Amino acid sequence: MKNIPILIFLFLLGCGTLMAQPIRKSSYEQTLRAARASFDSLNYVYALERYEEAYEDKEDRALIDTIAWLNFQIRDYRKAERWFARILRRAEEGELTEYRYIYGQLLKMNEKYDEAINEFQTFLDASSNDSLKTLAKNEMAGAELAKELPQSMKGVTVENAGRDLNGKVSEYSPALASNGTELYFTTFDADDVIYVDEKNKDESYALIYKAMKDDNGWEKPKALGGEINRPEFHNSNVSLSKDGRTMYFTRAQLEGNVLSESKIYFSTGGGEGWKGAQEVQGVNGPYLAKHPAIGELFGKEVLFFVSNMPGGYGGFDVYYATKTGEGTFSDPVNLGAVINTLGDDETPYYRDGTLYFSSTGHPGLGGFDIFYSTWDGTKWSGPLNMGRGYNTSVDDQSLTLDEEGYFGMFVSNRPEGRSAYGRTCCNDLYTVSIAKLYADLVTGVFTIEKKPLPGGTVYLIPTQNNKVGTPESKTSEDGNRFDFDLGLDMPYMVIATHPDYFPDTMQFNTVGLTESKTFQHFFYLKPKPVIPEYDTITLEEPIVLENILYDFDDDRIRTEAESDLEVVYELMTEYPDMKIELSSHTDNRGNNDYNENLSQRRAESARRWLVRKGIDRDRIVAKGYGENQPQTVSARAAALHGFLKEGDVLTEAYIDALKDENQKEVAHELNRRTEFKILEGPRSITIKSTRLRKKETTKPGADRERLIGEAQPDTTRINMLSSLYGKKDLKGLPIMYFNKRVLELGAVKKGEKRRFTYAFVNTGDAPLTISLISACDCTTIENDPTGDTFQPGQKGVIEVLFDSSEKDESEEIDIDIFLEEADNDGIPIRETVQYRFELKK
Repeated sequence: MKNIPILIFLFLLGCGTLMAQPIRKSSYEQTLRAARASFDSLNYVYALERYEEAYEDKEDRALIDTIAWLNFQIRDYRKAERWFARILRRAEEGELTEYRYIYGQLLKMNEKYDEAINEFQTFLDASSNDSLKTLAKNEMAGAELAKELPQSMKGVTVENAGRDLNGKVSEYSPALASNGTELYFTTFDADDVIYVDEKNKDESYALIYKAMKDDNGWEKPKALGGEINRPEFHNSNVSLSKDGRTMYFTRAQLEGNVLSESKIYFSTGGGEGWKGAQEVQGVNGPYLAKHPAIGELFGKEVLFFVSNMPGGYGGFDVYYATKTGEGTFSDPVNLGAVINTLGDDETPYYRDGTLYFSSTGHPGLGGFDIFYSTWDGTKWSGPLNMGRGYNTSVDDQSLTLDEEGYFGMFVSNRPEGRSAYGRTCCNDLYTVSIAKLYADLVTGVFTIEKKPLPGGTVYLIPTQNNKVGTPESKTSEDGNRFDFDLGLDMPYMVIATHPDYFPDTMQFNTVGLTESKTFQHFFYLKPKPVIPEYDTITLEEPIVLENILYDFDDDRIRTEAESDLEVVYELMTEYPDMKIELSSHTDNRGNNDYNENLSQRRAESARRWLVRKGIDRDRIVAKGYGENQPQTVSARAAALHGFLKEGDVLTEAYIDALKDENQKEVAHELNRRTEFKILEGPRSITIKSTRLRKKETTKPGADRERLIGEAQPDTTRINMLSSLYGKKDLKGLPIMYFNKRVLELGAVKKGEKRRFTYAFVNTGDAPLTISLISACDCTTIENDPTGDTFQPGQKGVIEVLFDSSEKDESEEIDIDIFLEEADNDGIPIRETVQYRFELKK
């Protein structure tokens, strides 16, 4: 069985003919008679238009099968998928199994690979048709391949050949002369669907055109003369000899839209003109012969071609015949089961021991894919898929290359092409350029346990001259591999991110490459701490008040302290019999007596806040421990600071052994802390974990100055969500200071949208330019400041729209902001802001 039976647009002409009849308004019965007559004469486009008109008139369910099948035939895959889905919704289990096979093909051609695999499996479970089951297994293998192949080919650029060559009707079977500036291809002398009548009969025949290329591009194509383009025949499928003096091509006849006769011809001549064509002897017969391609086997010139002659493996097979004289060849020989399949194998092209061809019978991404196989002097290698770029989920055929092999063309009906009917009916010519020297990057994202980590995003950022270029980002919800094409002589920064893991970076460059190279790097990301929705506080268990931190040698509580003290106040109000200890701890700098005194003052400061809020002083024990109880590293602290390990005790000896001053300062800050624990009252309390998490605040409470005296925010302090965190030298750099970097949205109903802003100021001493802002699909940056420059002291705002429609649980969302400027180590500056929400369904 053929993927789409021997329709002219697959075998010869593309759907560019789209031959129909002039439309006249008719009654329902007349419309239906016209539709059936066109269908019987294989005039599918006109038949479909009349059947759809009849269905709109009466909505007769009996017409649905025919409309679905006709949409499939003219390659309108989206419409065909919808119609076949309607049919199968009515089917009982085990019914219409062959329809399920076609429906699986349509899902695959519409890039719904997982759904296609499921549909083919359903077909396999129900079908007894061995031939179709073999094809279905091949389709499933192709869908799996599509999920695994990289998104682009190394050093390969594929582009639409443009309007100089492509019209709305199909172009097909390109053939490049060896110099690459002379192109032959086939199309029609029409700009739209061809409605056949006596006046435009000549437009309904395919002609071979020639186009020449100069420094300004392709000149307007011109049809060859009557020596080649015989009237009332479809002329196509050119193949040129190496010296450009012999042309092989096909002449064909149709019945309706179906190929009824096809034979191979040849002509001699070349640049000065072509002589009258003659039928090739030895390859034509009582069967269809098409797609000639000149090649060499066993040291002799041969002609590859395609035929449906008896004795083949499937629909159309590739054959070869050895040349015995001018225009004469030996008996055809089938290339065998390595090349030919139960499907259709077509459009051969031979070059330097490699055969390129298209097939529906080898595992592919869509319908026809382009494959290649090499000849070792005695046998062909197993065909390999050319990969994405060359191939898509639809039909890709007829690859041809110039003499050097770095430039070529092929045809495809991919959706972005020009089309007279639907998005995928018609072929366009595409160019392929292959770099002589290229570089690419293959990255993989894994967990620290070396397990693949889907759902990540990788950024590739050029960093030439200490400036950050425009980042390229790729996200994969299902996979963990990311492929990037690289420029030559360029330094790069790569950042791997994941919503639930800490980012990682690497740097490399492509400077001085003398041969093509694939760079490879695996990222092993460390998970962010999983914060349980609720914490349980038990008797005598010390709980760190994360927002009560102190600057060195200071007993003033920072602005962030109020939120945690407010939680303690609420708990003590809720449990009036509860007595607590508020303990304060210092780092080990300074003498012990001084530190104990300092810590006591800090504990008293926190108690004073609670007492002034109305809590009985006798219910709070304020205790300063000085440096005598160094902090034990928690799981969350270890996750936040990669150089720390859970369970380590931050003693003086431990801190002295850390490798740099920035790490030591982090450890000292963790030691400078306030804790509380329940001494009397409830044995355990359950509270939301977010209530005691570290926050950022912008406004002090109304009575803050009266209670504890205000400590002004330190705008030079670098937040740990900045890539500048821990850097010693910030001279000459922009500093993006946010007055509030983490926003708490609170309860959000599923489907609700929220708008909010992040205000910032450049507190550095260099201009700040935003290169890229990246976040999840649920986050839209409004009035995007990307590309804007902010001078030192200048303020800015990032406006955000959050859409919770696709969310199923509460989350913390990161928004990554990349600057054009790099730090003093040459690493691009990255800032992160966050927002959190509690989803209410």
